[in-house]
Amino acid sequence: MTTDITVTNLVTTGRNELMPELPQGFATSVTGTMERPHVVIVGAGFGGLSAALALRHAPVEVTVIERHNYHLFQPLLYQVATAGLSPAQIATPVRGLLRDHAHTAVLMERVEGIDLAQRQVMTSHRRVGFDYLIVATGARHAYFGHDDWEPFAPGLKKVEDATAIRRKVLTAFERAESSDDPEERERLLTFVVIGGGPTGVELAGAIAELARTALARDFRRIDPSSAQVILVEAAPRILLAFPESLSHKAERQLSRLGVQVRTDAPVTACDEAGVMIGESEKIPSRTILWAAGVAASPAARWLGAEHDRAGRVMVGPDLSLPGHPNVFVIGDTALAIGPNGKPVPGVAPAAKQMGRYVGDLVRWRATGRRTPPPFVYKNYGNLATIGRKSAVADFGRLHISGYPAWLLWSLAHVYFLIGFRNRIGVMIDWAWSYVTFDRGARLITDQMP
Repeated sequence: MTTDITVTNLVTTGRNELMPELPQGFATSVTGTMERPHVVIVGAGFGGLSAALALRHAPVEVTVIERHNYHLFQPLLYQVATAGLSPAQIATPVRGLLRDHAHTAVLMERVEGIDLAQRQVMTSHRRVGFDYLIVATGARHAYFGHDDWEPFAPGLKKVEDATAIRRKVLTAFERAESSDDPEERERLLTFVVIGGGPTGVELAGAIAELARTALARDFRRIDPSSAQVILVEAAPRILLAFPESLSHKAERQLSRLGVQVRTDAPVTACDEAGVMIGESEKIPSRTILWAAGVAASPAARWLGAEHDRAGRVMVGPDLSLPGHPNVFVIGDTALAIGPNGKPVPGVAPAAKQMGRYVGDLVRWRATGRRTPPPFVYKNYGNLATIGRKSAVADFGRLHISGYPAWLLWSLAHVYFLIGFRNRIGVMIDWAWSYVTFDRGARLITDQMP
């Protein structure tokens, strides 16, 4: 086996040793003294990729460690889950994005730990030494102590999650078509989305549109438009991060799509037959989707760091780990406090700003420039789409809803997509769906559950 990665950067005199786990044929060039500092970035999401891009012309060697070979545009993952887009339209190979970065290597491996004393990142195959470490490992689903609910209520964080949900949703319609039991058919055509944040709102709206438009004429024994989509939220209103006026507008727009919005409705149990609301109300359903909460990756455990209940690592004003000025934690993994005393939100724009900030900070240090001021998150607004021609947008004092907000949402998401081909593909698919009410990615892949 051969590889084109040359790791001239894994050894520094007296500190970072190249461990013997390197596979046979892995090219190495060990000079004993490293002229360029070695930066290891764990994760190629919004934060990690932004840091790598910011370091392109810095006098450093960069190694990006990512367990997948692609960068995923998570804000559009729900469209894959509801058959609006295919995975290839929202994911781009990391190597392709960094191919012109002469001093950047990519390792597709899973990180299993971090040795701060030895300055090494431990993967399943090797130990990688670092001078600077940037941890950008994102978040995972959180079931608030009810992890046993996960098999019945899958969340949406990865491509595999999206395709599994797409299979689950489409299969429900297929089984309803073949079922002779009216009660079972009703259970199959009832979709419950738990969590009234942006992901839950977008999922519920997209499923309702899928049933009422794209699938409306595809079946003979059932009427897909009769499907019930129920959005369940424990709080008094949906979209808590938005102003109350926009939350109410979003709820009305969901209602027009046929979504039943249930607020002040905490889920107390969840199984293959449905969900329990409160102490006594049961909603029978064969399709339950989780969008109620996330928790940070195991980074806090790897680093032995102080963290909050969600597992986010508490970082300093420059996003460094306290006591370790060369270790940075960014994105959903970090608990960064803004000037207003509130945590920086776990959204894509914040992760990208953190990545650029830390990349610039490392570059400045490597070139002997002064340390930049503390990180400050710039909130340019919040957007959430409800469905066809419906969205809400919060730009501080300016609140927009309906079609203008949906148009802004569409333009913003196309703009931030990685890769020209992806932008064109998404625009064409959205235009086609807008005109024809069709969705071209209605594929049930793998074995039916």
